[in-house]
Amino acid sequence: MRNLLEIQEQLLPDLMETLKRRYTILHQIKLSGMVGRRTLASTLSMTERVLRAETDLLKAQGLIDIETLGMRISHAGLALLEELEPVMNELYGLVELEEKIRQAYGLRKVVIIPGDSESSPEVKRELGRAGARTLLSFIENGDTIAVTGGSTLAEVAEQMSPLTAGPLRGTWFVPARGGLGESVEIQANTIASNMAKRVGAEYRLLHVPDLLSEDAYQSLVQDHHIQEIVDVIRSSRIIVHGIGDAMEMARRRKLDDASIRSLQEDGAISESFGYYFSDEGTVVHRMLTLGLRLEDIMKTETIIGIAGGCGKGKAIHAVLKFGHEDILVTDEAAARELEKEIAVEDVN
Repeated sequence: MRNLLEIQEQLLPDLMETLKRRYTILHQIKLSGMVGRRTLASTLSMTERVLRAETDLLKAQGLIDIETLGMRISHAGLALLEELEPVMNELYGLVELEEKIRQAYGLRKVVIIPGDSESSPEVKRELGRAGARTLLSFIENGDTIAVTGGSTLAEVAEQMSPLTAGPLRGTWFVPARGGLGESVEIQANTIASNMAKRVGAEYRLLHVPDLLSEDAYQSLVQDHHIQEIVDVIRSSRIIVHGIGDAMEMARRRKLDDASIRSLQEDGAISESFGYYFSDEGTVVHRMLTLGLRLEDIMKTETIIGIAGGCGKGKAIHAVLKFGHEDILVTDEAAARELEKEIAVEDVN
């Protein structure tokens, strides 16, 4: 396919630019759900005159519907986008970038979607959809899946849908660790239960705070009911998690100034699973919480990281350097930042 695309780009450069433009318009209409021409023109940095000509053509081809409230993609448009996706990823160089990142970090699979989820809610929704699709492709009946909290994983849960093969019998979704204290919508408990409900699976919850004092930790460890749930969490075959910037996560958890300074001095770049990682992938700090431990993570069969945004590149790099990730689902903005990190390491 790459050779054919290269030939077409050499012989028909104008045609390829037209293909990219119309694909971008159609894709943005899909992401927006229902959108007016002026809003769409502003989003795509196009003039309304040019956009009108393109959308009139897309309507004539039956790919979009134009209504009083705006434009929406048709069933035919959705089908065409799905068929075009691998071609466009190749055309935009995303397939090559996926392979480059996969090899650099020793991953089993990398999925990159176009755009920057940090600056576009629509791209974040698409990242959630790609994450949901990837996660479901690895789940088997009888699995236990541990899920972390965060806005990206909440979007993944939102984008999950019932399987054509029917409910996931004997499959359990569980929180990767305690998480009370964060906004309810992005707590691991909420996300695990939402995922389970959407695919007809079961779920267990862990009602303990994100951060524990030593006394509270020792007390909860002795609780038979809590220990039973923790044992289930630690037996998970799949972990699906987000990746956060270390300082942002420290502030979100309301760590005191001394703790934040300590993280900075230790070179903390990234946070995931309740662990803080340096640029080299070394664990520099762990939170005292119940749930997954480092030794559990290291022996889990499949670990799926889902994170995107231009500002997340270094954080994702740090977690990948830890060396126990299997699958990465990200966006183009973060992937381009990872590409820079790979180039720096190649020079060194």
